[in-house]
Amino acid sequence: RICVITLAEAHPLLQSGKTIKNINYQISANCSRLQNKVSGKSKRTCLFVFLMQGAQFLTELAPLCRISSSDGEEYTIYSCIRGRLIEVNENILSNPALLQEKPSTEGYIAVVLPKFEESKSITQGLLTQKEYEEVLLKRRSSAS
Repeated sequence: RICVITLAEAHPLLQSGKTIKNINYQISANCSRLQNKVSGKSKRTCLFVFLMQGAQFLTELAPLCRISSSDGEEYTIYSCIRGRLIEVNENILSNPALLQEKPSTEGYIAVVLPKFEESKSITQGLLTQKEYEEVLLKRRSSAS
């Protein structure tokens, strides 16, 4: 029921061979995703559930971080999902290449826990790998 936020394989940072210069979790003067502090755990049936004390609530359009490339481009990465921010990947701050080298594993950006009552509708709305590839194909053909 958790969502791991990563760069899509079609993201320009993964497609163009750009070098990542900086990753910034400071969203505004008053909001840093690095200040997110989730505390507590409880056992519910056979699943571990995080207590949401201190976790930042995110909407679909909430920025998670900004990534700057060496050519001056800046990309804002959004949550794309409503829920509580469980964790940000601080490892990519010291090793930004993880975003490009291992985007689906060690190069993840954040972990978000959607509201329980919304998690089913969220997962039902996800694309399969085949559907995602079809969207990319259509996007590429319309751009040509």
